Amino acid sequence: SIPILLQVLYEQEGVFIHSSCGKNDDQDSLISGVLRVIEKENEVIVDWRPLDDTLDTSNILCAGKDSSSVVEWTQTPKEKCSRGADRPSSYEAEWDMVTTVSFKKKPHSNGDATTHANGESKWSFLFSLTDLKSIKQNKEGMGWSYLVFCLKDDVKLPALHFHHGDSKLLIKCLEKHVVLNESPQDKRILLVNSQNKSLSQSFENLFDEPSYGLLQKLKKDPYTVTMGRFSKVTNYIFDSFRLSDPSSQRRPPSEMADFLNDAIPGLKINQQEEPGFEVITRIDLGKQPEVSRREPVSAEEWAKNMDSEGRILNVDYIKQLIFKGGLCHTLRKEAWKFLLGYFPWNSTKEERANLQKRKTDEYFRMKLQWKSVSEEQEKRNSRLRDYRSLIEKDVNRTDRTNKFYEGEDNPGLILLHDILMTYCMYDFDLGYVQGMSDLLSPLLYVMENEVDAFWCFVSYMDQMHQNFEEQMQGMKTQLIQLSTLLRLLDSGFCSYLESQDSGYLYFCFRWLLIRFKREFSFQDILRLWEVMWTELPCQNFHLLLCCAILESEKQQIMDKHYGFNEILKHINELSMKIDVEYILCKAEAISMQMMNCKELPQAVSEILGIESSSVTPDSDTGEDESGAMLSCPTSLYQSISTPVTAANGTRDSTQQMSEMQSLTPA
Repeated sequence: SIPILLQVLYEQEGVFIHSSCGKNDDQDSLISGVLRVIEKENEVIVDWRPLDDTLDTSNILCAGKDSSSVVEWTQTPKEKCSRGADRPSSYEAEWDMVTTVSFKKKPHSNGDATTHANGESKWSFLFSLTDLKSIKQNKEGMGWSYLVFCLKDDVKLPALHFHHGDSKLLIKCLEKHVVLNESPQDKRILLVNSQNKSLSQSFENLFDEPSYGLLQKLKKDPYTVTMGRFSKVTNYIFDSFRLSDPSSQRRPPSEMADFLNDAIPGLKINQQEEPGFEVITRIDLGKQPEVSRREPVSAEEWAKNMDSEGRILNVDYIKQLIFKGGLCHTLRKEAWKFLLGYFPWNSTKEERANLQKRKTDEYFRMKLQWKSVSEEQEKRNSRLRDYRSLIEKDVNRTDRTNKFYEGEDNPGLILLHDILMTYCMYDFDLGYVQGMSDLLSPLLYVMENEVDAFWCFVSYMDQMHQNFEEQMQGMKTQLIQLSTLLRLLDSGFCSYLESQDSGYLYFCFRWLLIRFKREFSFQDILRLWEVMWTELPCQNFHLLLCCAILESEKQQIMDKHYGFNEILKHINELSMKIDVEYILCKAEAISMQMMNCKELPQAVSEILGIESSSVTPDSDTGEDESGAMLSCPTSLYQSISTPVTAANGTRDSTQQMSEMQSLTPA
């Protein structure tokens, strides 16, 4: 079996709890124990237990494997540490110590020492240094040296009396991991300053620096800039370019556009030199059709489309249902594994169970690789050290509005860190780039399981890999493709953006980089992503979502004559204000509008994955001239009657799904 991954930093015997102070000074009132400081993964633990207690894994909490939950923690029974032949999931027991997330915190009260049914003294305790609030020391020269630990939830642990030596070595050990300051009110009390605060500093806190320092950070770390409030960055950069004369004017937007080109390495775009660039002339696309959405796929619908061995019977049908309505939340844990390619669509339930078993082994072997790296080894590996630093910063910036990630020491945040570090072992060349945590956090929330979340993340990163490569070719390509689509959709709006030095659409950078993660609420992004993962109704549907948002904002941008700075600010402030159902309807309508165009430019056909550049749907079959199906038949919905959402956002409970238009209308 796998050994316990613990490192003892400090150990002291002869540390007593005086259980009946002030009563009798007999031997029974003194409980002798061992005090240890243990480093486990990235966590430092203080542990005290009576001498007759031994360190075993029954005190350690592990993710409950049977429930696949990282929210409800279960205590690991002692027998779980040995590999039992009769256990159906015995292969997972080998990894129990590797998946440990937090330690149990026990309440304490003064009284006589007693022994619980499991043989463990009630005085035993352990806690993480991240839970420590303060340490109270005794006055010098007043009997045995003692310490009282007070935790952040105001739980005071029993005083520990050091009969064999003093507590100074312990304090020195703790000071290597936390900052201890004397309390102004009482010098005997040492207050703990959390180190996490330094990790959570974001780009927004750097605006007090001189402009030169800011610009250097912008050039060194463009991802942080684009992840932060782009409008604030833009305003500040404008101000930093002002001359000392207060009457001077801001530099023109054209110079600012050039600066952004230089500040984000590799992203400068010259469309005329890019392969596949085609001048789009004005084409009449016709009116956008009305589009409606259905209710999310229910558990009953999902089950009906599965055979007795667990195979999906009609993959295209299920994908169409998901595209038109998304999934009910209870289905996401299973269905997302298919949508992301972790589970093959034609696999049986037994085959998937075997796959998960193999993937569990593979995951924890990779996780052990970075967990077994010593501090000295990491000092000599600058890439791994940099990856860890970036991950810690991003994890501390995780959106806490979702209860799953609330709190500094939340198990979800710890697992985010561990999964991302393990991904660095999986793809060491790419490693970690800021923004990846945004892609992982919804996956972990839905999967509630470390292993499944990791492999779903791997599948998602296979799609998103180019967004995070150093040369940023993937981002360049998408911005050019988006510009091509937007020009076909509304050449006048494109011309206006170009006149304001916004033709490169850099304000969409964050949308594309992390697939709208920071533009929609946490629940809405779950719906948006699962729709995109169906790969319907065409490839690059996410670019049509961009077009839908921009077209919705076009009137305000043009009517109010927004310039370069105002456009950036306006787009940034759309975050959390976009109606996901409306935008999905509008993007689908745009796709239908373009695929119905009889003279669709070749460049657009390639972006959307349409074989023929001239698409003329047949009024009866929905086929194009080459015979390729552009949509599912209308009969797909004939047996379904459910409330739907129209493009205007209203819900019509009487409209039959059989009346809905297919992706390519007749």
